[in-house]
Amino acid sequence: MKRKVLSVLLAAAMVMGCSAAAFAADTIKIGVYEPASGDNGAGGKQEVLGMQYANSVQPTVEVGGTEYNVELDIVDNQSSNDKGPSAAAQLVSDGVSIVLGSYGSGVSIAASDIFKDAGVPALGVTCTNPQVTLGNTHYFRICFLDPFQGTVLANFAQENFSAKKAYVLTKLGDDYSGGLGHYFQKAFEELGGEVVSDTFPEGNSDFTSYITTAKNEGCEVFFAPVSTEAAALIIEQAATQGLGLPLMAGDTWDSNVILNAAKGKDVEIYVTTFYQEGGNADFDNGMKEFINSDNTNLANNGGDDTVAAVTAMGYDAYFTALEAIKAAGSADPAAVNEALWGVEYDGVSGHIAFDQENGDAVRDTAYVKSANTETGAWDFVAEQGIQ
Repeated sequence: MKRKVLSVLLAAAMVMGCSAAAFAADTIKIGVYEPASGDNGAGGKQEVLGMQYANSVQPTVEVGGTEYNVELDIVDNQSSNDKGPSAAAQLVSDGVSIVLGSYGSGVSIAASDIFKDAGVPALGVTCTNPQVTLGNTHYFRICFLDPFQGTVLANFAQENFSAKKAYVLTKLGDDYSGGLGHYFQKAFEELGGEVVSDTFPEGNSDFTSYITTAKNEGCEVFFAPVSTEAAALIIEQAATQGLGLPLMAGDTWDSNVILNAAKGKDVEIYVTTFYQEGGNADFDNGMKEFINSDNTNLANNGGDDTVAAVTAMGYDAYFTALEAIKAAGSADPAAVNEALWGVEYDGVSGHIAFDQENGDAVRDTAYVKSANTETGAWDFVAEQGIQ
């Protein structure tokens, strides 16, 4: 049914001449809908770095025998569900063929109808909440989903720490945080565990009461799927208070912000993520060279050349978008949308293909790594799926 709807939309778009903007010049625009500010600004900048590096590696695409320049049209959604739609509307106005993003599920969901109404496909990079793609035909994604990630984390907590009681802390009103917390709790309880859960409001900076509760309740792991901004505070205060429990989180904690916050502190940190540095030497070396080649790039990567998983995913998203444009034989958004369903691409993060129900990535593996508080680097722990 979804494919039939898309075919009708594609035919209508062609009749209306919607492809004119895409081929009005020798440039095809790929929209980049990412946070450069707000709670998720650090992660958004790292995700964009992967796209920018990819664009430097392959700045053109051949369509219908003609070589087109590819331009990244980057907007800042400010990590805001309220302000994100305006940034999305700007990309639509600019005539992009496809949009990449966003880091952050909530802000992706907030912009979804803008892209839908304009007939512009969006390719989620690391937005893991199921609601991003559920029930629509225009939003795809290349990352695993939170039901999978939450289950992996719950299994890891029980298998590696023999945890029977977990503390789950999420941010009130945050789709990603609340969603991943829910799926972790569901999986943990189905494994026979007990969960103590709490939420904190926007703008909170004091996590001492939550840490105290986790200790007093006899919890054995502390799970906090929150932004890097909040995570850095949690790490600092957990060390100060002597939490004594493994801190666990999902993909948002895979950042050198976390490594810097943890370095030299008596904390244990474990995260699930999409890529482990060292997985592709050519990509890692090229990415590091790109980061170090420009002071802005270095600053946007948090001041060092650690390769974050979101950066690898941004890189893969760009090339997946090029594959869709080539498969469409057109830069018309409706044609690209239709072509995406059949696109497959072997990226640095693994094979990328989409299911035919929601356009979600067919992924069954997550990487687990821990923060080395002495070296300030990530240590690979396991490549883990679920039975």
